Amino acid sequence: MNRSTRLQRCFAFLFLFVFFLWFPATHYALPAFAAQSTASIEGLLTDPSGAAVSRATVTLRSVPSSSDRWQTVSGDEGQFRFEVAPGRYRLSIEHGSFRRFEQEIELAPGEHRQIRMRLAIETLSASVVVSAEAQPIAATAASELVTVLTRQDISARQELWLAPMLQGGGGVNVAREGPFGGLTTLFLDGGNSNFTKVLIDGAPANQPGGDIDFEGLDLENVDKIEIVHGASSALLGSDAMTGVVQVFSHRGTTSTPALVLKGEGGTFQSGDGSGQLSGLLGAFDYSASSSYFSTAGQGLNDYFRNAALSGNFGWRFSENDQMRLSLRNDSNDAGQPGQTLLVPPTPDDHFNQHDFFSSFTWDFSTGEHWKHSLVATDSYIRQFLDDSFFAFSTLNRFYRTGLDARSSYSFANGGVSLGYEYEVENGEVGGPPHVRRNNQAGYTELRYQIGKRISATAGTRAEDNASFGTRVVPRVGGVYTLRFGRDFWGATRLRASYGLGIKEPTLVQSFDQSPCSPGNAGLRPERSTTVEVGIEQTLASDRIKFEVTYFHNIFHDIVSFAPDPSFPAFCGGFGGTFFNTDRARAFGANTSFEAKVTTWLRVTGNYAYDDTRVLAAPNAAFIDPTLEPGNRLLHRPLHSANLALNATVRRTNWNLAGTYVGRATDSDFMGLGITSNPAWLRWDLATILPLRYGLSVTARVENLFDRRYSDAVGYPALRLNYRIGLTYAWGGRQ
Repeated sequence: MNRSTRLQRCFAFLFLFVFFLWFPATHYALPAFAAQSTASIEGLLTDPSGAAVSRATVTLRSVPSSSDRWQTVSGDEGQFRFEVAPGRYRLSIEHGSFRRFEQEIELAPGEHRQIRMRLAIETLSASVVVSAEAQPIAATAASELVTVLTRQDISARQELWLAPMLQGGGGVNVAREGPFGGLTTLFLDGGNSNFTKVLIDGAPANQPGGDIDFEGLDLENVDKIEIVHGASSALLGSDAMTGVVQVFSHRGTTSTPALVLKGEGGTFQSGDGSGQLSGLLGAFDYSASSSYFSTAGQGLNDYFRNAALSGNFGWRFSENDQMRLSLRNDSNDAGQPGQTLLVPPTPDDHFNQHDFFSSFTWDFSTGEHWKHSLVATDSYIRQFLDDSFFAFSTLNRFYRTGLDARSSYSFANGGVSLGYEYEVENGEVGGPPHVRRNNQAGYTELRYQIGKRISATAGTRAEDNASFGTRVVPRVGGVYTLRFGRDFWGATRLRASYGLGIKEPTLVQSFDQSPCSPGNAGLRPERSTTVEVGIEQTLASDRIKFEVTYFHNIFHDIVSFAPDPSFPAFCGGFGGTFFNTDRARAFGANTSFEAKVTTWLRVTGNYAYDDTRVLAAPNAAFIDPTLEPGNRLLHRPLHSANLALNATVRRTNWNLAGTYVGRATDSDFMGLGITSNPAWLRWDLATILPLRYGLSVTARVENLFDRRYSDAVGYPALRLNYRIGLTYAWGGRQ
């Protein structure tokens, strides 16, 4: 026997000796080990309607020490599962469309815990739409075309004002009469400027039956903007003829207060300063801001000053019982130099406006299936124009106070909402008398999910208006998911919607007391019929998204002013009143794309084709020949497009945005024969450079290549201009 064999036998003997010594101890210890068996937890995640929530991040952490952590993603049916040792754990669930959920769980040895969690919608999320239906829904489930602009989009562009931000949303054109402080109106999908309903945290911002002047609406304390296309009168009543724009204020979310201070200066003696404070104190969240902007403008009497205050305050009694108060106040004063490209500027004319919008919301639940919402709103608009050229001044005041009560019942794969709305509209147009209109409405909406692929919505509203009586308007829509996918070839969704819209007459059209242009109390509502068909395609694991939507809108009973030669001689042959005489149509397509090229580069863009026509306008020759049948509608270009590149390089964010507006029908309204406004292209550049200690340098260059153009004939837009400033941010930690 050699030495190697002897060593092998020695090791074998030693192994057997240790094994027999260890085996009894192991044998008798087995029952104690079995007593330490694992526990398991299974969960099912659903949204408020009971539909499964997939792709949510579910995390389980040991308590009190959080060093042990397990994480998974919920499946297509909303399910998840963990197997862990017995003990105490903190379960947290995160998803971009829902509020963060946390719960502590105690697991006993061998326990198998099953839980079902109904997640609450996060209304400020970019992937959630609030304005399209009676209850918040995922953006992918909306049957209408919806564009969502976030706080990140606003910050990247360093934009101060609401109107130009909306113009980048696609299908939107903005007409601005002058560089600063001029009348600023919006046109959506070929509709008139008063065919889009604008809401500030639920409060209507339009004049009763009229449009909204965007000139003084800044973006301080704004977290999200939604643009919903298509008639929405079935849900929101009058004014929502071609769509809805809703602005959502910031909400405090951090236990450590967040303070943001900003100061800027730039060309034309411009200065801008603002401050925002937000946070969370237990059940109370708060966000308040103040801002001031001033500029001398680029010409005589082109000054503009704007001051704004905003507040958003919420109290959460429980997860299903919350109250919120939103306040926004804008006050501005602006010189009115006029159409300085055609005539000399007026040295003394000025216009000031004061807007106040408030809403109080109470959301609560009674049981697992019932959810209720009470929304009280109050809006005030004051406008004063001093015109030295014609030696007159006028004061307009408008008030809108309303209450909306809504109850929603959710069931498996769907839900139904019932609501009642009452609104009082009153005001003074050019002075006394004070006029008033009381309106009420009842509405209902049904949403149902058919299998995994189809979701359908149907709603109707009976609107009882003091001016035109009762009208019933329906709306239906649906989404069909042709393909599910998360790889290179992603999801394919088809959308379609149909709706009727109505708009009440303005207070001037119904109640004007002028002897030369008295109002007509018998006016019918203006009406729209809108159809949308669209497709959405995602690619490359959702890093690329394309969307194309065709729309066809018909507008009926549009109110126009009709002359009457029988009016008194002192009217100078311009006497008359208002009638439902005109018709028009608009059809075209809105296309958009988004590409996350790399982790540091994002490219977005959109293109709109908007073919409009005047179909009937018997009084066009009296008002302006550009309004005659066969012509395209004013301020609605056939082609428009936007392109934005956003890059973050070495912590510095750069944003290059281009806006193209094609030739559009327009008029000088002075008899000079100008009937169109030329096409124009403008590029803007913005940057944010973080420093230390919460400081950042911000800068924006507008009209980078110094293009000469006009939003409206005769009113020059701003030449090349810039702002540069410093921002200080403190706090904002959980």
